Amino acid sequence: MEKSPLPKKVIYRFSTYYRCLQRLAENKHETVSSSTLAKAAGVNSSQLRKDIAYLGQWGTRGLGYPVVTLISALREALRQEKLRPVVLVGAGNLGSALLRYQGFQKEGFEVVAAFDSDIHAAASRGIKIPLYRDEELTSFITANNVKLAILCVPAEFAQGVTNQLVQAGIQGILNFSPAILEIPTNVVVNQVDLASELENLSYFIRG
Repeated sequence: MEKSPLPKKVIYRFSTYYRCLQRLAENKHETVSSSTLAKAAGVNSSQLRKDIAYLGQWGTRGLGYPVVTLISALREALRQEKLRPVVLVGAGNLGSALLRYQGFQKEGFEVVAAFDSDIHAAASRGIKIPLYRDEELTSFITANNVKLAILCVPAEFAQGVTNQLVQAGIQGILNFSPAILEIPTNVVVNQVDLASELENLSYFIRG
């Protein structure tokens, strides 16, 4: 019998648990209690135990969860046994900044290529990964079986590039472009709207 798909919110929390457990492992912790892990992840203990139950029977009363073993189980659940390739489209100021982020590989992802309409300008920003022209996007994705993309193009180009990504086989898009994308049901888009996030934060600022 096939396992039912994990709820999206559980997947997000799994990612958080995974990062918290990695920090514990780096600090030589062998076990962690549900209350400690829940506090580090920003959830309550009952929610954490319910989420971990998706992985099977875990934890020993009085001892907690084995850190390294639980990391392996979460990595498998998140399909991170090997680095998952990602392409970035739009290597302007924001795209270049994302490419300099060192945490992708630690979390199981590798940005394998960047694409831009002006690769000379992109290269001048100190990008270290391979740079390609936009026209090479489809062939690269197909040849390298890439399923994930980061989109950082201006709003007026976002839908056209998205159509190209989907046709090439991309199944997940992290969208930094200020545009609402039309996608087929088999493709997932996570929207990162920086202006909206700041607007939400400003509500809590007084004075």
